[in-house]
Formats: sequence, C-alpha cells, structure tokens
Amino acid sequence: MKILVTSTGTTLDAAMSPIFGRCPSYIFVDTETLAFEALSNPAMGAAGGAGIQAAQFIAQRGVDAIVSGNVGPNAYGVLNSAGIPVYLCRQGGTVRQAVEAFKAGTLEQVGGSNVPGHFGTGGGVGRGMGRGMGRNRF
Repeated sequence: MKILVTSTGTTLDAAMSPIFGRCPSYIFVDTETLAFEALSNPAMGAAGGAGIQAAQFIAQRGVDAIVSGNVGPNAYGVLNSAGIPVYLCRQGGTVRQAVEAFKAGTLEQVGGSNVPGHFGTGGGVGRGMGRGMGRNRF
C-alpha cells in the first residue's frame, strides 16, 4: 500500500508535520517495504489555496491514504472527491513512527476536516497587523 505522510524533512526519520497544506515535504511510503520518495510541497508558499493545490498534487500521484496531524476543509474536499482517506496522527514523532501506527491500525480515519480553513497560515488571533485595532475605543 502506498501512503503519504506529511513531513518536516526528507527521510523516514524526519519529524512528521502536523500541517497538510503547507508542510515542507511529502513522504510517499510503501507500507510493506518502507521504500519511500520525498517530494517538496509545491503549495507550501502559495498565496492562497494551498490546501487545494496540495491535495491535487497528492491525488495525481496515486496514494491509497494520507497520514497527517491536521487537514482543512478545502484539502479534505479534494481528497474525499478523489477517494483518498485521511488518517490523523496526533502524537507526532517521525514519519517512520507514523507509518508504523498506520500499519498497526491505531490512527483515526477522519470523515471531514479537523481544523478550520487557513489553519496552517498562522491566522487567527493577532491579525490586526499592528494597526492599533481595539485600542483607545473609549
């Protein structure tokens, strides 16, 4: 079985990335032989739509499943449409450990996104960009 694990590096001993759409690398692993191929994520620096672009990139490479820490709604929609199940590996660790957890059947398969859109961009609190938003309102 060919699976993909989101990664911060390019080897099986690299740390698994908790982010799908903007992770640095994707490691494609044969679960039987542990043969692998590491590819840089072409969507990592995208101005917008990184989750969709990343999911399309992955879907074109014919994987049977994805293992990541998180997946947003847009990426999940593309992956679901392509028939690629997503499994969450929340304990972190290495790519190798994520593959072993997948093989052991201990990972949760998700039925939708588990984070809001734009999760991996660092958005959310503090987006006033230094313009004094919220100050001197009295």
